[in-house]
Amino acid sequence: MAADQDPFDAIVMADDRFHGEGYQEGYEEGSSLGVIEGRQYGALQGAKIGSEIGCYQGFAFAWRCLLHSRATEKDSRKMKVLESLIGMIQKFPYDDPTYAKLHDDLDRIRGRFKQVCPLRSLGGSVFSEEPRGPWGLPLLTVLGCVCTSVCVWS
Repeated sequence: MAADQDPFDAIVMADDRFHGEGYQEGYEEGSSLGVIEGRQYGALQGAKIGSEIGCYQGFAFAWRCLLHSRATEKDSRKMKVLESLIGMIQKFPYDDPTYAKLHDDLDRIRGRFKQVCPLRSLGGSVFSEEPRGPWGLPLLTVLGCVCTSVCVWS
């Protein structure tokens, strides 16, 4: 008799079986799509952070070159803060996305950059003719744009 009930059990239990199989297939498909979407999102966020850090680094190196070319005693504080920013950028863990304090370090770099921005004014008597950067704009004007638009991702 047990052999007679097996076909009926298969029919009666088909709903549960198909539900379980569908769930398993959906779970596997969702997992693989989630990994792909997560990888794309992580690459995008990493590129944004890398671009921001690169912007800060470019600003800091250019500003350091300008300060070295006309170093005075008044510029020692500017140099100290700028060297601190460069040091923080160089210690940033670019190759370790699992670094636990990544966002804390990034916030510290942003804060130090905000400290450097007000120090960038050179006054009118520094250069008789201000050096020119891209697009024929005065270089300090170009560097000043970094503080207000390029590096801020908020």
